[in-house]
Amino acid sequence: MKKRPVDVVVVSDVHLGTYASRAREFLTYLKSIAPRLLVLNGDIIDGWQFSKHYFPATHMAAIQEILALLSNGTRVIYITGNHDELLRRYCDLQIGNFKLTDKALIEINGKMTWIFHGDVFDHTTRGQAKFWTKLGSNGYASLLAFNGMVNRLMKIMGKKKLSLSKKIMEHFHKRMVNIDAFEMMIAELAIDKKFDNVICGHIHQPRKRKIITESGSVTYLNSGDWVEHMTALEYRDDDWYIYTYDVATMKETELLSSPPQPEVMTNEIAIYLHALQQATI
Repeated sequence: MKKRPVDVVVVSDVHLGTYASRAREFLTYLKSIAPRLLVLNGDIIDGWQFSKHYFPATHMAAIQEILALLSNGTRVIYITGNHDELLRRYCDLQIGNFKLTDKALIEINGKMTWIFHGDVFDHTTRGQAKFWTKLGSNGYASLLAFNGMVNRLMKIMGKKKLSLSKKIMEHFHKRMVNIDAFEMMIAELAIDKKFDNVICGHIHQPRKRKIITESGSVTYLNSGDWVEHMTALEYRDDDWYIYTYDVATMKETELLSSPPQPEVMTNEIAIYLHALQQATI
């Protein structure tokens, strides 16, 4: 598979280590790109549902592919989320081209882009609500396993696949998370801080939206997830785009390969990871 050169790629909510994760598709996507900067924007490995009894080869291969990209010149920023919150105690760890943090600010061609997972703006991840959210997350994983069995039967009968899990997740977001309020809250804070773009994950809703208020404007972006939508954000050709994985056109690759070395990072992309006091949530 010929790799596409991409300046920046942002992915989130892969949930490796769970039945929900579309790890094979995620692996195929990683093998199809040669990014100069890869941002893993939270919930990459699911610590809430992690079990030593379930971590398939494709999930491990996805991690190995990230390490292969790193060793071949791609800079990798891992931003922690709520499902991998155990890593937050190690924030500001940096080893070579790898950085672990809870937020990042990057400058691309003179425009400032603020990136963080977004769970701090979700009331369901705090206090007593967090317990019920974790419980619901485990139930959602069970539903995905059941959904998989249903779809195997549907395939045998020549019927179209059903996405019960997607309908449940959409219903949850409508009832528990006001997405418009979530986006506006983040956008208003980014405008106040004079940023040009703000990128989140967490709510599994891919989005690119220009938000204008009395105080200014900002482009809000959400990288979606690799559970249902299989999306990523890509910065190429001087703009941000939502990439959507197409099962019909993407050919799954072998688990092991050696990616070509991407071009060296230039001054067009500057990364600010230490002095983020002005971006404190």
